[in-house]
Formats: sequence, C-alpha cells, structure tokens
Amino acid sequence: MSILTEVELLRRIPLFSNIDTSRLKLLAFTSERLTFENGAILFREGDRGDSAYLILTGKVDISVGSPNGDVLVASVGANNIVGEMSLLCEIPRSATVTAAEPLDTLRIKKDQFFGLLRDLPQMTLEIMRELALRLNNVNRELSAAHAKLRAAGLE
Repeated sequence: MSILTEVELLRRIPLFSNIDTSRLKLLAFTSERLTFENGAILFREGDRGDSAYLILTGKVDISVGSPNGDVLVASVGANNIVGEMSLLCEIPRSATVTAAEPLDTLRIKKDQFFGLLRDLPQMTLEIMRELALRLNNVNRELSAAHAKLRAAGLE
C-alpha cells in the first residue's frame, strides 16, 4: 500500500483528521503496518504497553478478566485507536484486544506517540476527549449495574 493511501486512511481517524499531510506521511512512514487474522491477539491484559494500534480496517473485541472468565467490554472498528491508555499512564495493559475479524492496523511505538502528542496539541485534545467519553460511558454502565444490584437486593 502506498504512503498516500495510508495517509488517506489516517485522515479518516478522527484523531488525525485535522493534521497536515506532511505529518501524516511521516506517521505512515514510521509506523509498522500489521495485519491480524480473526482471533489473533494484539495484546493481553497485564502486558507492558509499548505501542498503540490504529485500526485501519476490521474490528477488535476488548475484554477484561474476571473470576468467571473473560468479559467482553467493547468492540471497536476502523478509524479507532487501541492501546493508548497504557502508554499515557505507564501502567500494564488494562484489557485484552483480539481481532474479531481480519484486521489491518498501523502500530505506533511509544516514542512516536509521545512525539505526536508533544508536537500536535490538537491531537492531545482529541485523545483527552476520547478518554473522557470512555470514562463517561463506563460511569453510566457502572451506575446501571449498581441500580440492577440494588433492585435485586444484592447490594
């Protein structure tokens, strides 16, 4: 795939939609293009985070471990990023990410990721927005789960 095609794919990702073409070319050139088969694991909960993955095509399932086995917490598709939280927080991966169908990604290493954040304030704001939305969704789901437990007399 050509750099220009990868730039167009990157531009579809909201995080990169307002970034100038020359920076997107650099990102495409310095990132590693990886494909995954259905069922392949990109990373596991507890792994050390060394990169984030931009999903160009396909879909992933995000799951966390529980005493009763893995629990699916989200599915995300093209034009999303996964794995960035462990880079930002210097913590182990908080979930396992598995290809739910054939997947095309760009792998961004940690130093590249922080270089982008340092050089592109608008990208930093977009990541903050995305993380705030995720936190809001988790809070709503947690509140709903607590309400169900109270209604069932289990809390």
